[in-house]
Amino acid sequence: LNQLYAMRYGTVPVVHAVGGLRETVVPYDPQSDTGTGWQFDEAVTDKFKNALGYALGTFRDQPEEFKKIQCRGMAQDLSWELAAERYEEKLIEAKYSW
Repeated sequence: LNQLYAMRYGTVPVVHAVGGLRETVVPYDPQSDTGTGWQFDEAVTDKFKNALGYALGTFRDQPEEFKKIQCRGMAQDLSWELAAERYEEKLIEAKYSW
């Protein structure tokens, strides 16, 4: 849950893409102007350093882009109400898919 709290308050996450981190942190894509942070796919030093390097490079060289990433993270509806609605939708979908 820490990545959700971090994004809510403007921290842009760099995460190992596993479990809920993969699902909640959308990788930054400058081509489509989307994303809420950076991911690396293996728990090895080089992968982490590369992802962190991309994040720091964006922060340093493209501050307006970085600000947009922050704003996208902060604008998400991460409420428990929405999570419960989505969970209920999945349960109903599963119930009627048999």
